[in-house]
Amino acid sequence: MGLMTAVIAVLVVAALIVVQLYNRLVRLRATSASAWSDIDVHLKKRYDLVPNLVETVKGYAAHEQGLFVKVTEARTRAMSASGPAEAARAENMLRDSLKSLFAVAEAYPELKANQNFIQLQGHLKEIEDAIEAARRYYNAVVRDLNTVIEQFPSNLVAARFKFAKRDFFELESPAEERRPAPVKF
Repeated sequence: MGLMTAVIAVLVVAALIVVQLYNRLVRLRATSASAWSDIDVHLKKRYDLVPNLVETVKGYAAHEQGLFVKVTEARTRAMSASGPAEAARAENMLRDSLKSLFAVAEAYPELKANQNFIQLQGHLKEIEDAIEAARRYYNAVVRDLNTVIEQFPSNLVAARFKFAKRDFFELESPAEERRPAPVKF
């Protein structure tokens, strides 16, 4: 009778561990999906802002048609991207085209002083900051999920119930973009 009780106790403990690991994986998967949804909301806000920026700049620099097409194409690609890895590539292209748009704006003092343009720039900065914060949170959750999926014994539970690792959402770092050029004498 004692051996049977010990076997049952071991099985109950093992079952409780599996349930705990499974629930942790489910919680992390749901949290990562929610975090991606937050990023998606911010990206859509930026997508909605881009046409207004283009139209404002177009009013002052109508001869920059090639740049406007480039920005519009980058926006379209970013809007149709699926998954974090593809979205990151498309977002980097959109960010580069927006940098070009703002570089053109620098050549037009009247545009830089335009209240609508200043407001749009401010909104874009706020959205970019929100995207960056949401991206950091999403990547932290994905890191935790991927770690649990790879660790023993949770990797056994993850494999059994087909939990898959998620991609990080990696954009070019704004800090890297602002790094000053090296000075050589």
